[in-house]
Parts: sequence; C-alpha cells; structure tokens
Amino acid sequence: MAPKIRDGDVVVAFSGKWVSWAHTVAAYAAFVGALLTGLYLHYHKIVQNEYFGYPQEWFPSVSATIGDRYPERSVFQFFIAITSGPRFALVFLWYILTARPNSVLPKFVAGTGLFRTITCGGWTYITSTDDHGWHDIFMVSYLIATVPWTLGCLTLTSSNAKALKYRKFFAGCIFGTLVPLTYFFLQHKVHKVAGAYTIYAFFEWALVLFDVSFDAVTALDFENFEVIVKDIKGASRGNNQLVADAILEKEKDKALGGVFVQYFSWDEALDAAADIYNGYVFWSLLTSLGLVIWYFPLWHMGLSGHEVVVMATVSPLLLGLASIRSLVIQNIRLVHLSSMTGLLAYLVRSPEYRLLLVTFGVSSSCLAWSATWYAERSQPARLEARISAWTIGLIASSIAKFAFWTNNPIWPIMNNRNGGWNKLGLAVAILAILRSTRRVNSSHGGPNNVGRSTGSPILAALGVGGLFFGMHCLLSDSSTMILWVWEGFPVRGPIAANGVITIAAMGLGIAMKILFREAVSLRLSLCLTATGAFLVTNYSHWTGYLGALLLACNLMSMSTSLISSAVHHGPATTFGIGFLIYNIMVLAHVWVVAYAFVPGGPIMREHTDWIMIATILLLSAGVYASPQAWTTTKNIQKSRSHNPSRKTSYYVYILASLELLAVAISYLRFPTNDYIPYHKEEKVLTAGIWTIHFSLDNDMWSSEHRVRDVIKELEIDVIGLLESDLQRIFMGNRDSTQYLAEDLGMYVDYGPGPNKHTWGSALLSKFPILNSTHHLLPSPVGELAPAIHATLDAYGELVDVVVFHSGQEEDPEDRRLQSEYLAKLMHDSPRPLILMSYLVTKPLEGNYNTYVGERSGMRDIDPSDWDRWCEYILYKGIKRSGYARISRSTITDTEIQVNSRISSENDEDMLIRIVRSRSASLLSDNQKDPTIASVKIKWPKAFDSPPCLGVRVFEGTGIMCLMSPGISIECTRIEQ
Repeated sequence: MAPKIRDGDVVVAFSGKWVSWAHTVAAYAAFVGALLTGLYLHYHKIVQNEYFGYPQEWFPSVSATIGDRYPERSVFQFFIAITSGPRFALVFLWYILTARPNSVLPKFVAGTGLFRTITCGGWTYITSTDDHGWHDIFMVSYLIATVPWTLGCLTLTSSNAKALKYRKFFAGCIFGTLVPLTYFFLQHKVHKVAGAYTIYAFFEWALVLFDVSFDAVTALDFENFEVIVKDIKGASRGNNQLVADAILEKEKDKALGGVFVQYFSWDEALDAAADIYNGYVFWSLLTSLGLVIWYFPLWHMGLSGHEVVVMATVSPLLLGLASIRSLVIQNIRLVHLSSMTGLLAYLVRSPEYRLLLVTFGVSSSCLAWSATWYAERSQPARLEARISAWTIGLIASSIAKFAFWTNNPIWPIMNNRNGGWNKLGLAVAILAILRSTRRVNSSHGGPNNVGRSTGSPILAALGVGGLFFGMHCLLSDSSTMILWVWEGFPVRGPIAANGVITIAAMGLGIAMKILFREAVSLRLSLCLTATGAFLVTNYSHWTGYLGALLLACNLMSMSTSLISSAVHHGPATTFGIGFLIYNIMVLAHVWVVAYAFVPGGPIMREHTDWIMIATILLLSAGVYASPQAWTTTKNIQKSRSHNPSRKTSYYVYILASLELLAVAISYLRFPTNDYIPYHKEEKVLTAGIWTIHFSLDNDMWSSEHRVRDVIKELEIDVIGLLESDLQRIFMGNRDSTQYLAEDLGMYVDYGPGPNKHTWGSALLSKFPILNSTHHLLPSPVGELAPAIHATLDAYGELVDVVVFHSGQEEDPEDRRLQSEYLAKLMHDSPRPLILMSYLVTKPLEGNYNTYVGERSGMRDIDPSDWDRWCEYILYKGIKRSGYARISRSTITDTEIQVNSRISSENDEDMLIRIVRSRSASLLSDNQKDPTIASVKIKWPKAFDSPPCLGVRVFEGTGIMCLMSPGISIECTRIEQ
C-alpha cells in the first residue's frame, strides 16, 4: 500500500518527462560534444588506427573520440557527470512506475539499470590507458547489462502503445546494429581491410544514439508523473496493468505462458541452479574419462589394456534387476555422492589410481542420471526439467572450457598449479547434490504410475546412444567444429573466440524446446541436424560453420524428446544399451585416426564421414521410436496433460545468464593481433620445434602452463608444435594452442583440423601470418603426415616456415614419398625458408639426403649433431647464429630444439644477438660458412646466474650445460 500523501507547501513541481529530456540532452551533449571537439582539434589523430590512417580511414570511432586526448576526454566526462543525476532519477521513476506487490521483475530491472549506470561511470573515468583490465571489465559489464535492461523495459512497458512502439523500434535497431558492427570490426581487426574501421565507427555511433534514444522513450511514460517537492515528502505507485500481465492472463494455460512466473522464489531458483550444476558435473566427469584413459596408450604407443574402463558408462545395465533399480532410486543421493570420487581424483598422484577413481565416478554418475530420469517418468513436467538441467549442464561445461582455453577447471588432470579450480568445484558439487536430490520420485516408476510404453526399446536405445555421442563429440567444446572448418590464413571463417556463437546455437535449441515445445517438430529437427552434419563434414569456412550451428541447435532440441521416449522402456535396455552404443561410436571415432595402432584400424581409416552418417542413423532410429515424431501438433496440444514446471522459468533465466557470460568471455578472448617479437630492435627471429605429446605431461597433468613457461623463457618467436590435435573424445576435445597463443601473444594456425585424421601440427608466431596452406603428405600405408606451409611478415620481409610431422618408422615407403613431396615444396619456395620438423631419420643417412641438399635447397642447422632421430631444423636463404637442444624435463617425451636468432642473408642491418648471460659468452668464429652469423652468443635472462643453479662451458665442444629451476635444462649445444 502506498503511503498517504500529507499536505504541505509545494516547493517545486515539474513533469516527470523533464527527467527523461534532461538525461537525453546531457548524454547526447557528451558524445556529440566530444566528437565535434575531436574533429576540430585532432582529426587526423583520432581517425588513425593501428593499421591505417587518413585518407583510408576518415571517421573516428567512439572509443578514439572519447579516449585520452585533451580536451575531448574532458568534454565527455563533464557532460557524463551531468547525465548521472537525471540517469539515477530515470531509473528510480521507472521503478516507481512499474513496481507492484509480489513482483520481482521491476526490482531486477531497476537493479540492472543502477548497475549499468555505475559501470558506465567506470569505463568513462577509468580509460584503457589508466588501467586496461578494469576498463574492459566495466565496459563488458555495461554491454552485458544492456541486454536485460532493454528486454526488461520492453516487458514492463505499460499500456502506453506509443511508448511500446518506439521501444520495440529502438531495441530492434540496437540488436540489429550488432551484426554489421561485429562484421566490420572483424574485417578491420582480423582481415585488416582498409576503410572497414570507418564503417565500423558509423555503426558504433549509431549504437550509442539508439541506446540513448531507447531511454528517451521514458518521456512518454513519465508525462503523467509530476515530481513535487514539499516540506513533507510522500511517494506513489502506478496502477497501470502491464502488457506482460495481460498476455500471461490470456495464455496462462499455454506452454509459453506457463514457463514464466511473475514472482521470484529463492527455493526454486536454487533448485534449478543445483540441477544444472549436477548436469555440469556429469559432463565434466564423462569428458574426463577418455582423457585419463588416453594417457596409457599414449605411453605404450598402442593398446595398453586400460582402455577397457571405457565401458564404465554401461552401469545402467544394472537397473535391469528390479532390486538394484529400487535400491538405486531410493538412495539416489548416495549414488550421486559416490560419483564425487571422479572430482577427488586430482588429489592422487598415481595415474593408475587416478584413472580408477574417475572410472568409478563416471560409472556412478551414468547410473544416477539414468535412474533419475526413469524415476521421474510418471511426472512429465519434472522429467523435462531434469533433462533440461542435464542439457544446460553441457552448455555450462562448454562455457567453462571456453573460459579456461578448452580445459575444464575441475578435471582430474588439473590442479592449483595449472589453473584448476578442483576444490571449489568439488564443494559446490556436494552442495548441489544435497539440494538437487531432495525431491526425486522414489516410486521407482512402476507400471502403475505411467502409461503403456510404445515403440521399440532397442530403437530408443540407438537414439539415446547417438544423442550421447553427438553431444559429447561435437558440442562438449565450443571450438571443436570451428577447427573442423579451419583452413589457415587468411582467415575465411570462424576463429576460437567465435565459440560463443556455437554456445548460443546450443542455447537456442534448448530454449526452443522449453518455450515452444509444440512448435518444435522432431522430424524437422532430425532433417536439419542431418543437413548440418553434411555441411560441416564436406565444407570449410563459414559455409561449413553454418552447418555446425544447425547441428548444434537441433541436436540440443532433440534431447528432451529422445530421452523422454526412452524412459518409457526398461532403463537397462534404453540407457544401458544406449551407453554401449555410445562407447562403440567413441572407439570408432578414435579408430579413424589411430588406425595404425589398433586391430582392424585400416577399415575405419579416414572415415569421419562414416561416423557422421552412423550418428544420424542412430538419431533417426530414436526419432522413429518416439511417439512425438508421429503425433501432429494439434494432437500434442490436445493430449498434453501437464503444464511446464514453474522451475522451468529459472532454467531459462540461468540459460540466459550463461549465454551472457559466454559473450563476456568471447569479448575478453578476442585476439588483439598486435603482437611484438622478443627482440624487435635487433630484428632477431628465434624458431623452435617441439612435440608436446598432446599436452599431457609425464605424470598425467595438463602441461600447457609449463609449455608456455619454456617458450617464454627461451624467447621463441616462431615455434612449430607437433602432436597438437586434441579435438577428440579421448583427448578431451581440447586445443592447447588457444591458451599458448593468447597468453604468449602470438598468431596461431591450428593446422589440419580433427576431420583431417592426423595427430596434429600447429604454428605459433609473433610475426603476422600472411598466408598458410595445410598439406597431407602421401601416406599409402601408415598414419597421415600433416604439414603447414606459411608465409610470415618478419620485420617487413617475407619468410616461409614449414611445420611437418613425417610418418612412423614402420612405414619406410610412406616416409620416402613424404621426403620427396616436402623436398619439392621447399625447393619451389622463392623465399627464405625454415623447416621445423619431425623427420624420423638418422643424420646423413637415407631420407635425410632428400631433405638436405640440392634437391631441396635446404641446409641442416648442425650437420655435426649425430644424436638426432626425430626433430630437425633446416633452413635456406638465411643466416643462423645459434642452435640449442633442450631437455623436455617431465613436460613431454621429446626435447625442444631452438634455432636461435635467424636473419636474412640479404639484410646487413639485422644485427643478431643470441641471449643474455652474465656468466658466459662465446664469440662465433666461423667465417668460412656465409650462412653462419658472426655474433656474440648469450642466453636469455631467465638463465642468468642467479637464478640458474649452475652454468658450465666445456671449451672446444660447443656444449653449454645449464641447470634451471624453471624448466630443468640438462644440456644445450651452441653452434659456433
């Protein structure tokens, strides 16, 4: 009830619309004033960007205009300060207008408006020069808060039709502007197109104008408000019925109307959050199993016997026994809690015992979720809520990997030294289980509680197996299908930071099923999934990625129907056999690339297309067995006997929050493309080659952080990474190059994608990659040999680099053909070239003489180094001044080789300095070979003494031995 208005002397009275007008005028004055001032005083400076200036770029962006230059910045900050008063008043009046008893939405929107106002002040008065990190945090927070503010204001708009019309128009303009804004920003930032930033600037200014205009519409709402200042103050509340209320009143019996609630319940919100976190834990455990299994065949170079634990997922077969089924359902909390062994595994150092704990955790989790779905089958609303939580859990897992550069922070290969959040993840998981399992149906879903099952249980099991596999293989990491369509530089498709689009497509599929369940046709979803699978398998760049988005959206939307159909049969059949089918698909999915190491491998060799076809056929079987696929929309609406649970609305809210979080992560991860070599002034280039052993160290921990430390300490500008393709279920669907490139500040070519059936080769470079081509060298018998041939802009000169992994020792004919192919490729290059490679040959013998000599035009970095077998660095058209072989320590199974400080033979101005060291320096004295630079050889400051434990130079041998606490270097060879 509104307080009584007591009489008093009126001091000031004015219409509420003037608050809106004051806000609008002051905000426009801030932006327009800064623009006019900048154009008049610093035109050429503010249109200049990192790539182009006037006349290619002729209009400034908002950030350049209101940035650090005086007096533009001062003009902007002055008027923004004036704007703040009307802004706070506007948010307050909007709350007064829309607030009603027992309504939470107006409070939420008002809180969002207040938060948005504060963050605006943050990025206004803390510029990127003052503190780049906090400036970005405030800016991203402001942009994210704009979405709920805009949508909330639309929802709360009163019966004022004119105001609603204008709000819809300006909201459409705001969201519509984002598409061309993003496009032209990518054209500028990634493709470096002249003039693109000017067009981007126009859309950026339009976005600002539309944003202010959207809030200016409140003048129409506040016309009936009069702000009065009396000696005794009072407050009032509006009584207009909201448009949203009217819609919900009409459609309260419809699915969409039943989803959203007008009051907020912390109990139900926490229940929804707990369910979703439980789903996140399931996917975290499932995706970690293959990863810890992979460690063992990796070291055995073939099947090790540990692979049998992949069958841990078939634990739902136990539900075929009525006594066990009843016991599990009645003790579902304990079964869920037992799965926590998988999260506790990180505490165990032994890889074998860690595998055992993860195996038990995955087995328990599969059993618990299957039993939960089966137990809820008599209550369709709760069943759909559980399935929705499980699918949103996959999105949460994908977002966690997106935030942690494709590693899940609660995996057993993570710890506090390499970025893990294991303790926090475990604590929240236990709390989520305790809350989520309070209300599981304990009736064990007997026949008296449900209708008669229809369709074939085997077909339903096939559908569930295909669903599990498709979601895990393609959707458990947002960059998996992006790498499927990646073909190198120049960029012609999505990059890793665009993973937010994949996540958005997944969320759209779930939202469509929750909000418009009658309108979502299961058969149409299957057709669109098949179309997407065809496109992503057969096409590259944006065309292939469009298929990926179709697949992601529709596969997620099918999950509720397929699982809902499966629960009406015996759980041992549908889920037990379903997980068995999933396991068979997982093994086949690995067989296509590991064919050289497994029995029957050649049958599946390079047949990812078979895997995709099989997945679609399995889904088709599930759709055929689902009653929903053969019921018309009209009949579905008539026969539906339940409305969605009120808790479903909280699933939608949490899903929207997760999507906004993904947008923020994408913004923070977007590459800056302004990377600087370690020794720019000296025009020095350092190249290296390293086989990173799939980013698992010798003790089964994720090794990206240690790999980064070595590359940084050695100050490597260009490095080739081998065994780098991790985008498979058994490798965790990871991509280590994302973390390395972003943390080290390097351009990256991920190499041939996972659908090219190689073990991977990648290129990281401090220098811009102008062009890169992926090659699959002849491999008629053994494993495929990938190569990247790239052209770099090194200090204004074009330099070619090749990263190559040859076939294995057991296939000599493959290696011979590959040596001839690569020799021709290197010979035909007209530019200076560096080969960073894994050749599998002894120096001066066999194929070595094809790679080195007149046939290829290449030189060996050190022909006298006889103790090599795998890694080689070759070069032509350049001078080299140093060469080092560095111990792998326990990071991988292969050393790192560094070709230190390379310059062009034609560039006399490139003075080359090796590395700094106070304790030792050697002077090269090899003037007979013109490819050897006469330079001082030093080591990076990371190996200065201290902190090095010891440095010893062996005279006459060219060997320098170092012991470093950072990377445990054993021995370094210095070529003089």
